[in-house]
Amino acid sequence: MAHRSTTQVRNKHRVEALIRLAAPALDLVLYAGEQASKVVGRNQIGPEPARRPGLPPGTRH
Repeated sequence: MAHRSTTQVRNKHRVEALIRLAAPALDLVLYAGEQASKVVGRNQIGPEPARRPGLPPGTRH
């Protein structure tokens, strides 16, 4: 693997610091989205069970 120049190392550290700084905000966005999806999907009807071929339409097993 090639050695990185001092500029590349400095840029890498800056990007990593920005990621560390943004991580709590991104975690909050993910948490809010998860909670919102639970609230929105609360009143939805569950999926209908798979139909088995060969059975009359009114029979479910």
